[in-house]
Amino acid sequence: MPEATTPDDGDAGDGVRLDLISGARMEGLTSMEKIRLILDSVRDGDIVVLEAGLSPEEESKLIEVTMTEISPDDFSGIEIETYPSTHQPNQGLMGRLLGKEEAPKKLTVIGPANQIETLHKDEDLISALVSRR
Repeated sequence: MPEATTPDDGDAGDGVRLDLISGARMEGLTSMEKIRLILDSVRDGDIVVLEAGLSPEEESKLIEVTMTEISPDDFSGIEIETYPSTHQPNQGLMGRLLGKEEAPKKLTVIGPANQIETLHKDEDLISALVSRR
């Protein structure tokens, strides 16, 4: 009887792999650890979706580090789009009285520039057309 085989964890086969990363996982990482986690996945051809997004400083640093790693034959860079929430969740009475504002929720999509053919942001939607390698 033939032995069953399973693909390696990193093997996406013919499909495109999406890494959906929770805000809780990113919370405990330094900015450079976040950037490395993202870039390592994107360099492998994966699309990364961050539940909590990155700070503007972290996004700038991600772009800066990406620019240093671009190589014509190896890595063509990234496409990145962040979708900030346009509405704040309902705050409690004490929060409103004390003037405390919750940080806006963000969703960030990052992927290899040579695989994402279209990355579009609408009022309430991010669309990505992703090609295979």
